[in-house]
Amino acid sequence: MSSPVQSSIQTKLESGLSPAHLQVENESHMHNVPANSETHFKVVAVSDEFEGKRSVARHQMIYKLVAEELEGPVHALALHTYTPQEWAQKQEAPASPNCLGGSKGEL
Repeated sequence: MSSPVQSSIQTKLESGLSPAHLQVENESHMHNVPANSETHFKVVAVSDEFEGKRSVARHQMIYKLVAEELEGPVHALALHTYTPQEWAQKQEAPASPNCLGGSKGEL
């Protein structure tokens, strides 16, 4: 079951990008935040809208669509953006690294 923030991000990206594939994962549990937080998300988006655009422009498109969430609860977005042709060759986004921030990085 998705969280309210995750659902909002998903809905806005579906509407704005008409993606062939969209994956929005709440990765907050991997970070030094309170339980049930909605602060860190991973987005894998595959859309024709990315055709001819560099990575920075693709990310800016997503930032614009989820600006409200970025002003509020969302602290970080890990973005993986592909055209359908790029995705056909890749079929999976890289795994997110473990968080070493805050107390998780202390020995």
